Amino acid sequence: MNFSVYWQHADAVSKTLYFVLLAMSIATWTIFALRLIGTRQLKQQAYAQLSQALNQLKAKLVPLNFEQRKAVAEQALLRQISVEKASAEKGVSVLGTIASLAPFVGLFGTVWGIFHALVAVGKSGQAGLAQVATPVGEALIMTGFGLAVAIPAVIAYNICSRVNRTLSTNLQDHAHSLLIDTMLQQDSSVQRTEVNATQQSLVGGQV
Repeated sequence: MNFSVYWQHADAVSKTLYFVLLAMSIATWTIFALRLIGTRQLKQQAYAQLSQALNQLKAKLVPLNFEQRKAVAEQALLRQISVEKASAEKGVSVLGTIASLAPFVGLFGTVWGIFHALVAVGKSGQAGLAQVATPVGEALIMTGFGLAVAIPAVIAYNICSRVNRTLSTNLQDHAHSLLIDTMLQQDSSVQRTEVNATQQSLVGGQV
């Protein structure tokens, strides 16, 4: 079916719905591309941010005991992971919304088009198949548009969600590694401090 024929017979509501679906489609592909590119960059930046979050706390962890150091370091890492996950999930909810709404927008356009087609048939007084098939077929195009927008949005949403879950797992693994290294380094520093203090006390006692 020629699209120009549909466009000539479409009214203002149908044309508005068409532009709404077009905007949804553009938003879907734009967000999908930006999320894939941004997540790759975010992964490296997130690793650096996790390391920086612990480095800023090292001086404050020295006077604390092991359990306190571990609790403080864990909270700092969890807070930074939450920040990075929030950055990675920007726009993903929009994909889910488009995937849910697009079929209904297309269905509304179909119902609206069929309604006007039937009104036109009623006014003309001709209710044959030839008079009904063309306007109803043109109205059904909106359902196809809705599905054409919704299906890529669903796929993009699932891909982005899976990428974000993988990123979250990688960040947690990296955070655990940083936590272990930090705890070991802090314990080594504490032990050296205690040994130096013991040596100085012994030397002072001998003197």
